[in-house]
Amino acid sequence: MSVSRRALLKATAATAVTGAVFAPFVARAQQAEFTYKYANNLPDTHPMNIRAREMAAAIKQDTGGKFDLQVFPSSQLGSDTDVLSQLRSGGVEFFTLSPLILSTLVPNASVSGIGFAFPDYATVWKAMDGELGTYVRGQIAKFGLVAMDKIWDNGFRQTTSSTKPIETAKDLEGFKIRVPVSPLWTSMYKAFGSAPASINFAEVYSALQTKIVDGQENPLAIIATAKLYEVQKYCSLTNHMWDGFWFLANRRAWMAIPEDMRVIVAKHINAAGEKERADVAKLNATLQEDLAGKGLAFNKPDPAPFREKLRAAGFYSEWKGKFGDEAWTVLENAVGKLS
Repeated sequence: MSVSRRALLKATAATAVTGAVFAPFVARAQQAEFTYKYANNLPDTHPMNIRAREMAAAIKQDTGGKFDLQVFPSSQLGSDTDVLSQLRSGGVEFFTLSPLILSTLVPNASVSGIGFAFPDYATVWKAMDGELGTYVRGQIAKFGLVAMDKIWDNGFRQTTSSTKPIETAKDLEGFKIRVPVSPLWTSMYKAFGSAPASINFAEVYSALQTKIVDGQENPLAIIATAKLYEVQKYCSLTNHMWDGFWFLANRRAWMAIPEDMRVIVAKHINAAGEKERADVAKLNATLQEDLAGKGLAFNKPDPAPFREKLRAAGFYSEWKGKFGDEAWTVLENAVGKLS
């Protein structure tokens, strides 16, 4: 064997040993220090999930690969109530949830969802980025959860039906309507004399298809992305509630992240939330025409008689008592007198 060949073999052997020694360290350097799960209940095509995937990529890049946020859309990890339990136990680190459903744990979280309270988006964002949002985040913090500063948009909720358009409050009498698992929704529709059924979102399509309920209420973006137009004939633009999604974190999991990394994660989550708000606004501008083309018949009732019916039925007075004077004052500071 020549010297040059022996040298070559030694060099190769040395390289192999070196590689064996250092390969695990290279792998560890590339592996995320934090791999957190983020669950939501919306279809993969909804702006929430489009922006969430962008957000996860930006977080990974800005943390040098140390923070890997995995996105689980479409209730893949369970129903809203299931995942809320997982969030509290730490099985899931992040979850976006409507404040009205969150109220099953944090009673005053649903103060922003009072029926026919918000007249427009300008009023919504001024309240939720201001005093009302600060108040609700403080309530959420009492239950071991952290809410990011910017609430994401679900939208003003509209009423769909397979049997009739909703023109007046009287049309809601006896109406079998799916509502989320939330006392506020059930209370409001009972005030209208409806027959509300609390059903998790993952089961809404089949409940409509099998006529367990005749109607449901959701923002246009969800009616479109969940293809509810396939099992509904009418869409009444009632704008009866504004609804959003608090981006929630398990407190222990959140505090386990180093402070400088938390700043990066929060920055991208809040930025994505604002982009998602703009996306939903753009969608709403075109969705009515798109959904009409898919067979939904639209009408736009006057909200004033609906509000008067709730007032006369004692709905506002009842919920003022449940939320307490502080919460109700913060709400009326934003939207004007209700009760």
